[in-house]
Amino acid sequence: MDTPRNVYEVSASAPGSDVAGETAAALAAASLVFKAADPDYSRRLVAAARDVMAFAWQHQGKYSDHVGGGVSNYYPSYSGYKDELLWGSAWLLWTTKNSSYLNDLMSLGANDGVDMFSWDNKLAGARVLLSRRALLDRDKRLEPFTRQAEEFICRVLPKSSSPSSTTPYTPGGLMHRSGNANLQYVASASFLLTTYAKYMAVSNRAFSCQNLPVTHKALRALAKRQVDYVLGDNPLGMSYMVGYGASSPHRIHHRASSMPSVDVHPAHIGCQEGFQSYLYAGGPNPNVHTGAVVGGPDQNDAFPDDRTDYARSEPTTYTNAPLVGCLAYFAGSYKK
Repeated sequence: MDTPRNVYEVSASAPGSDVAGETAAALAAASLVFKAADPDYSRRLVAAARDVMAFAWQHQGKYSDHVGGGVSNYYPSYSGYKDELLWGSAWLLWTTKNSSYLNDLMSLGANDGVDMFSWDNKLAGARVLLSRRALLDRDKRLEPFTRQAEEFICRVLPKSSSPSSTTPYTPGGLMHRSGNANLQYVASASFLLTTYAKYMAVSNRAFSCQNLPVTHKALRALAKRQVDYVLGDNPLGMSYMVGYGASSPHRIHHRASSMPSVDVHPAHIGCQEGFQSYLYAGGPNPNVHTGAVVGGPDQNDAFPDDRTDYARSEPTTYTNAPLVGCLAYFAGSYKK
């Protein structure tokens, strides 16, 4: 029998402000989705978000400093927990319109410059979210977050558009932040670009990266270029969304996709047997994981389509999720 997975928790004696903050953000965001369709459930979500956020503030600490079992070595909180405090407070501010959350979030990460938005560091996302209230509601108290959001954008634009860019691009035009699951950074940055472009368009906002002007149309165009690259407009003609387009990955790093279904192989497959018989097999995956977005090509636009190359061939929820936001934006509002 395979070893069962353990369940871990945070508590007052073993705090995890990062886990609590992102949970509060998720609950608060979900409450907006259900606000019209199920008001009672929406109110329950807000109440839970408030409680969890209060815990995050009262018992501060990184979850990876307190959980055991090797979890802290697998997904440690590299950036700390202040970004999650900002993230949760920002969503509760939007959801509740309660200005008391302003006192909590004004100084969080104020001096931290970022050029990525990820599962670990949510500062850029929180700043873009908070800039919505500054730009659309004209709340001058939140103008510092508008400046921080625009500093982030200047760091992710190409050098030709921003002298302060810190983001490398491949020869084919893809942002390349990391050799490990790079498309997560592409998708999340593109999602923030489309979001901020909406705010700019509605508020007639424009800004400059040093001496170069930036418009909402420029942000849309860059985000569209990144999404088009992911879906197949790239030097290899490869769509990095499985099952989409004429060519997409066949050997992704995904256990359920790379192992046979119970209809074909009803007998139990142990963990080590799965490694030897399927992970290292050379053929295409027997189960097509349609819609999964993999880690993507390297800095030279090359992609080996190798199941053992998890850095480039593994699909993740934190890549798919922001890409869905981009696709929804372009499907609903983009005009050439």
